[in-house]
Amino acid sequence: MLKTEVELSKALELDSSPLTLREFNDIVSCHGRISCQPSPSLQSKLAASVNAVAQAVANKQSVYGINTGFGALAGQSISCEDAVTLQKNLLSFLAASAGPEVDAQHVRGAMLLRANVLLQGKSGARIELIQRLIEFLNRDAIPIVREYGSIGASGDLIPLSTIARAITGHSKTAVRLEDRTVNAKTALNELGLDPIELQPKEGLALVNGTSFSAAIAANATNQARNLFAVSFAAQSMMMAALQVDVRPFVEFVHQAKPHPGQVWSAKMMRQLLLDGRAELNDDAKEVQDCYSLRCFPQYTGGIVEDIARISRVVETEMNGVSDNPLVDSESGHFYQSGNFLGQYIATAMDDLRRDIGLLAKHLDVQIALLVSPEFNRGLSASLRGNDDRPYNMGLKGLQICGNSIMPMLTYYGQPLTHHFPTHAEQFNQNINGLSWGSANLAWNSVKMFSQYLAISLISSVQALDLRTFEMGESFDGSALLGSTCQRLYFAIHNVLDTDPDPLRPFLYNDDDRWLEKDIETVADNLFSQGELISAVEPILDSYSQHFEAVS
Repeated sequence: MLKTEVELSKALELDSSPLTLREFNDIVSCHGRISCQPSPSLQSKLAASVNAVAQAVANKQSVYGINTGFGALAGQSISCEDAVTLQKNLLSFLAASAGPEVDAQHVRGAMLLRANVLLQGKSGARIELIQRLIEFLNRDAIPIVREYGSIGASGDLIPLSTIARAITGHSKTAVRLEDRTVNAKTALNELGLDPIELQPKEGLALVNGTSFSAAIAANATNQARNLFAVSFAAQSMMMAALQVDVRPFVEFVHQAKPHPGQVWSAKMMRQLLLDGRAELNDDAKEVQDCYSLRCFPQYTGGIVEDIARISRVVETEMNGVSDNPLVDSESGHFYQSGNFLGQYIATAMDDLRRDIGLLAKHLDVQIALLVSPEFNRGLSASLRGNDDRPYNMGLKGLQICGNSIMPMLTYYGQPLTHHFPTHAEQFNQNINGLSWGSANLAWNSVKMFSQYLAISLISSVQALDLRTFEMGESFDGSALLGSTCQRLYFAIHNVLDTDPDPLRPFLYNDDDRWLEKDIETVADNLFSQGELISAVEPILDSYSQHFEAVS
């Protein structure tokens, strides 16, 4: 059954104002609906933009993509009589994508962003096209878009053309309505909508821009920010299990080298470890901890600052008008330009993937400390639960799985942007942004990182349980934690449908649990922004106050 507007509770009023990453996330995750009631002044601006295009056609003024060919064929004149057919044909020759389907939330994001930037009245598009994009979103009618087809130059031409064909009613484009796949004409019939004939410039307005790359980047950034917060809590849980010395995190140390991210990382770790309790390990067993423990703020500080910077870049791009030419509705002038180049998104997503790899590498080192008797300060080898059973191997397989993921994440951290082809489209697109490829790699990276983070959390719970028993008579690992990490500890148990047992650690005998299923369950909850993300809201709130408010 198709979703109606009533079924979607929250409302976001689109009026061309900049969208935040949080607002974007609410819509693409199907938690809200969109309304669009343009003010008289905005309606006037949209009409003036459309009228400027009509005047250019009527006056036979040579304007790119209105009465000329596209790209390297811009020197080819198109008659006024063919100006409408030109736009329809644009969607036809761009029907050339390949590969697997992209995630539906990326498609939703691209439609949302395209609608909002078209509302700015700088693209020559009618309000009917904008309302059609919104109608598809509110009715959860999602065009099927393929993964291969954009080089981030002239924007995301091929992926955006799939959306354009769907909302206008091309029969050869597929649309998913709930769990069914139909062609676009059938979709329009079932939605009670008529096909739309594009007017001059409107096809170009729909396909020429970075909205799709920006949507994928926004989704990846939102997910990465959530997972980064969970990774901080996981690090704190591991440090508690390793009986870390908290003195390297005191404010005095970091005010001596006050990088903003470093200062915040140290403060957050102090709060997570102490949380109103007496200092941990004040009587340190060793002169100083190894680098992965002692240098945590210095290591993560740059990552913290990177995520804040990347968030600003993505928000700027997703709200920017990026098609070509731009229309000045006040003067009627057209500006052939290059806002469609996706370089900002491409380099930001290269950086995001590198940062994810660095986070995973640091977690991997901490897990190695936890499972090694030489370094884990009295815990069993491989965090074995029942030492009385000699053939128990503990979390050995879990660590091996993590070891297989971590190198992939660091490999994904290599930049893509300097690999652009210089010969695309008759050498017209001889500099390419590669935003689409870089953003898709970032999305794959955050999905993989959620799997690795699941392994880290399971390892943390087991280590905490064993440490509490080593210090007393109970396996209640939550006793070593402050309030935020306690919430996460219990949330992990809840997600896995288990109850903490003071008489046994999380994994007692190797065959007590199916760890493969546990990884999948925890990773799915992380990626669906479920209970595990809610548990670390204090970290996200602190991050937002320190970095997003400044931006």
